[in-house]
Amino acid sequence: MTSKTNPGRFFEDYQLGEVIRHAVPRTVSGGERALYHALYPARGALHSSDEFARACGLPQSPVDDLIAFHVVFGKSVPDISLNAVANLGYAQGRWLLPVWPGDTLTARSEVIGLKENSNGRTGVVWVRTTGLNQHGGTVLDYIRWVMVRKRDTRAPAPETVIPELSSAVAAADLAIPAGLDFSHYDFSLAGEPHRWDDYAVGEVIDHVDGVTVEEAEHMMATRLWQNTAKVHFDATLREDGRRLVYGGHVISLARALSFNGLANAQLIVALNAGSHANPCFAGDTVRAWSEVLDKAETSASGVGALRLRLVATKGAPGELRDADGRYLPEVLLDLDYWALVPA
Repeated sequence: MTSKTNPGRFFEDYQLGEVIRHAVPRTVSGGERALYHALYPARGALHSSDEFARACGLPQSPVDDLIAFHVVFGKSVPDISLNAVANLGYAQGRWLLPVWPGDTLTARSEVIGLKENSNGRTGVVWVRTTGLNQHGGTVLDYIRWVMVRKRDTRAPAPETVIPELSSAVAAADLAIPAGLDFSHYDFSLAGEPHRWDDYAVGEVIDHVDGVTVEEAEHMMATRLWQNTAKVHFDATLREDGRRLVYGGHVISLARALSFNGLANAQLIVALNAGSHANPCFAGDTVRAWSEVLDKAETSASGVGALRLRLVATKGAPGELRDADGRYLPEVLLDLDYWALVPA
């Protein structure tokens, strides 16, 4: 029997420095926004209302920053993580241009690091993924690293190259959308009164609410982003017979839950670091808490930046690691990002 199907890349198929153009451009519309708000309890005013966005100096409401992330991420999956064991982390991510309804997104990835694991059955691949709009403008780029299966355990290991990654995007390097102006920000319409000055470094915020993950919803969300990673759909691929919830689904759930306490953190502009600490499965109830890590002024009128740690957990707020520094088993996500808020 001949086959024209693609089994996906395995660890030995990657070469340092190669650039991979990902297939299937995606034109984003209001449909993505409606489905996003159906799947996650997202209520950010700037991503919900054209009129609110215009009052903040933008021509219309951009699509949610994480919609842009998921679409670009999904493009990369068939080439980067179709045969992944786990998506391990993120670094040096920046949202550089808003995505407007009607924009068409494409993506490409450059292999910047390789390391075979000691078991000889898997290896870690580091890539820098870039999302572009129809004008060739960079919408966002970020680095992620993935543990990928080997096709042949006897295949020779590549030379180990581990990229040097910065711990955070510098505040001076944050890209502020053109025209953004929070000097006449309507706190009543946004839902909370808290300004940049109201947050203190070290402050921990319990976002109170929780969402129980449903099997059908997490698979629907993953299909929405055209993410084809097998472990999210095929229960026979894991020894425990369970479908692994896409880590981005957990990110969006936690970000949406953070509205309660961070309603005015309107735009994500950088992803400093991120770890999917433990797997998430259908039936888990996801809760979230945040810690203020840093604050910075920006050049935009009335706009400040908060560096936030967002933690998705099945446990108690504020609890992250054990006495040995390991993530607690109930912690699902540890995400470090910059967001723009009214000053």
